[in-house]
Amino acid sequence: MHTTFPKLMLEHAARRPQAPALREKEYGIWQTTTWAELATLVRHLAGGLAQAGLRRGQHLVVVGENRPRLYATMLAAQSLGAIPVPLYQDAVAAEFVFPLNNAEVGFAVVEDQEQVDKLLEIRAQCPQLARIWFDDPRGLRNYREPGLDSLDALIEAGRAFDAQHPGFFQSEVDKARPEDVAAMFFTSGTTGNPKGVVHTHHALIDRALAGAKFDRLTEREEVLAYLPPAWIGQNCFSYAQWLVCGYVVNCPESASTVMIDLKEIGPTYYFAPPRIFEGLLTNVMIRMEDAGRFKRWLFHHFMAVARRVGPARMDGKPLSLTQRLAYALGDLLIYGPLRNNLGMSRIRVAYTAGEAIGPDLFTFYRSIGINLKQLYGSTETAVFVCLQPDHEVKADTVGVPIEGVEIKLDANGEILIRSPGLLKEYYKNPQATAEVKTADGWYRSGDAGFLDASGHLKIIDRAKDVGRMADGSMFAPKYIENKLKFFPHIKEAVAFGDKRDKVCAFINIDFEAVGNWAEKRNLPYAGYTDLAGKPEVYELIRECVQKVNADLAQDEKLAGSQISRFLILHKELDADDGELTRTRKVRRGYIADKYAILVDALYSGKTSQYIETQVKFEDGRTGVVCAELRIVDTQTYPPVKRAA
Repeated sequence: MHTTFPKLMLEHAARRPQAPALREKEYGIWQTTTWAELATLVRHLAGGLAQAGLRRGQHLVVVGENRPRLYATMLAAQSLGAIPVPLYQDAVAAEFVFPLNNAEVGFAVVEDQEQVDKLLEIRAQCPQLARIWFDDPRGLRNYREPGLDSLDALIEAGRAFDAQHPGFFQSEVDKARPEDVAAMFFTSGTTGNPKGVVHTHHALIDRALAGAKFDRLTEREEVLAYLPPAWIGQNCFSYAQWLVCGYVVNCPESASTVMIDLKEIGPTYYFAPPRIFEGLLTNVMIRMEDAGRFKRWLFHHFMAVARRVGPARMDGKPLSLTQRLAYALGDLLIYGPLRNNLGMSRIRVAYTAGEAIGPDLFTFYRSIGINLKQLYGSTETAVFVCLQPDHEVKADTVGVPIEGVEIKLDANGEILIRSPGLLKEYYKNPQATAEVKTADGWYRSGDAGFLDASGHLKIIDRAKDVGRMADGSMFAPKYIENKLKFFPHIKEAVAFGDKRDKVCAFINIDFEAVGNWAEKRNLPYAGYTDLAGKPEVYELIRECVQKVNADLAQDEKLAGSQISRFLILHKELDADDGELTRTRKVRRGYIADKYAILVDALYSGKTSQYIETQVKFEDGRTGVVCAELRIVDTQTYPPVKRAA
């Protein structure tokens, strides 16, 4: 498709001007922006930005939740040939310094007072940051900072500029070419500084179009945009594919109202990382524990029917009359009301990605009639590499290469990808670019995996993380961690074992799920640290770990990496403390260094270890969490011998 994002927007505005483009919930009421209104808003924002001095090739930072006027700002920047750079709205101020200086950012558009305060805090470290505009004026009335103004003022300036230069906007849009840079996304930076991933209009639009064709997306889809706009996954689903297909993107009122808004909108096309699906299921199971005996029996009876019949039904396989009738009754009494309660009654296609999803979790959603599928991609590949076709969905693979994608494996099992959606470069980092892009156009994904007999891709782990135990057996930490996280009582896990004689692990409990479990058993606790240290909780987690060990024993390659010892951390791993990335990926190396005393205790045979840890609170204050952590041994199992 030889076009750009602003041209796609103008095509929708010309062809279907009164159709809804965006909705935003404000004060409990959904407000609609039509394609014609969006085109006018983008035109005025572009005029205001041009008058302020934004030029072709320059970068504009955008920080905030999903908001129609922030989407319009990105389109306005692209209309001028400038490059929007979305940053994570939950990042602390210090995390903005590197991207702002690396991209030489002079202009920023942010959502509200919180983001304004962050930029003002670091302004002395980013001297080129001249102008900041805010969308939501609440709390900002008495701010008198040079270069700080409202988005309303920018729009008014742009309206006047447009009246004086009526041909300017269209002439700027016409200058753009598909091979021009459309956006830059900073990686989460699991090691070192984040890297700016540069993508062209052609790369993003081509992959958005390929994904839309694959699942037959149309302008009639409804999407809820609730994940960070700085994450390329959210950008592809609610920006690139939105402009390719012309469907409606709905922006929730706030993070706390997402579930209510999900039920009100009833999206037809939905995306969420596994942790969201895990959280939803955990809430369902907690509520079922509170239900009466008959309701619990009814739920478990029909869920057993769903597990037997649902996946085959979803895959289009023939069912007997008895199976069809049993499932129909379950749908009337349990599955239909449950889908409605989750806000998923109208979902035609749902995707998950970013981390592996547990087979039980995956099967649960498919068994109750939700077409949940997995995809594979990354920031550098514009997301869409492999997708799961309808009726060919497997819990342990991530689908088949879609149109335009080639995949091959190198000698050590690393997945190499060739696709129209590959990054143009890492910004100002030719060495890093050369490390991931070969001379003949292949991208080194960093993931280890293989294609199965039916052409589906199976991911094992990050290639650099796949190690060897002291006895030479394979150690795949992420694979083990994901198996642990499949249990609703475990929120995060960190596995250690490379070049060691056994595998040990740190565990973070899920405070809500374990708290509910404890309350049912009249087990008092005074907070996360107290609950995590309870002997009863250790026994609960030990059972989960031993189930993982039994599962690993079934795998010839991974039977040697069963978990021998574990401890439950005294605090939750947190991005603000540097332990997780903003996309909630574990920074394993950082954690190993920070908690070296705990790692040593696990491997030296100790039964407990005292630790003090500095933590950062939401209001910026710091404090210390201290505890004597128990260390427990777990049962491991002999490898299961497969019949020849």
